[in-house]
Amino acid sequence: MRDLVSHVRTFPTAIETGPDGYDYEVRPIAAAQATKTYRCPGCDHEIRSRTAHLVVWPADVGERGLDHRRHWHTSCWAHRTTRSPTRKWS
Repeated sequence: MRDLVSHVRTFPTAIETGPDGYDYEVRPIAAAQATKTYRCPGCDHEIRSRTAHLVVWPADVGERGLDHRRHWHTSCWAHRTTRSPTRKWS
């Protein structure tokens, strides 16, 4: 976990409001860094490896928030206010 925390801290993040009204830290993942397949909570479709996307986690819980991070398609996160997540954050 310590390696993950130091890795996440090395990349810039932004604080943005999520679809539920809470603040989230948002970090872009470049295609070259995307080595796994994830499921986007915005559309419930896969984010395949080598696809640029965003990692999002609750901003108000500090490093504990990393355990609750979710990977979103960039376009799904951009449209998060007009459609609800298909999966719960928990």
